[in-house]
Amino acid sequence: MTGLRHAAATHVGKVRKVNEDALLALPDQRVWLVADGMGGHAAGDVASQTIVEHVAGLRPDLPAAERMRALRAALQAAHTAIVGEAARRGGVTMGAAVVALTMENGHFVAFWAGDSRIYRLRGGEIEMLTHDHSVVAEFVAAGKMTWDEAEMHPQSNAITRAVGVGDTLELDKVRGDSLPGDRFLLCSDGLSKYAGFATLRDVLSRTPIETVAERLIHLALDGGGADNVTAIVVDVT
Repeated sequence: MTGLRHAAATHVGKVRKVNEDALLALPDQRVWLVADGMGGHAAGDVASQTIVEHVAGLRPDLPAAERMRALRAALQAAHTAIVGEAARRGGVTMGAAVVALTMENGHFVAFWAGDSRIYRLRGGEIEMLTHDHSVVAEFVAAGKMTWDEAEMHPQSNAITRAVGVGDTLELDKVRGDSLPGDRFLLCSDGLSKYAGFATLRDVLSRTPIETVAERLIHLALDGGGADNVTAIVVDVT
């Protein structure tokens, strides 16, 4: 069985008063998660924390297939809870983007909704494993701009899916293999808007696990830090 090491960090940034991001690292369950509360809406921090609380209850002894199903179910339960809380608050909009990763025996599965991302560094090359559920993602899909260019677009923060928004939650899923030497990055858009593919590849290639999460946070802060920023890095050993 391959080994896994991780580092995680979050920061409120230089502009916002409240950190609406939340992270969860469950190495015993081999589950990692980043949730990004919707800025400008009521209680984004409550929405992201609700997601963390639901996933944190996963049993540590679940086999890989059952853990995957339990993770999806926990995200769906969080969606229901956030919708209910929004109704109790008078019908306000509450929600959060989410990306969650689980790994076992040379394989990974990730679920996501919104514009939080997972990247994988392998052999010195970086790949974005997710695709944003956002207005600008449609421009990228149409070949009108790159992901790096999309971060500069005025509508870069407009997401089309979130946990807690809408009657049903539609999660996307990606799965694949993991090899010794792979490095996975989960992050909120507070990092990706300041760090393009080349920058992420350079930092992830050169920085040890002990300091890589904080290094990524400082990248965003040095770039302006206009949003909350969260990063989790998972190394396959």
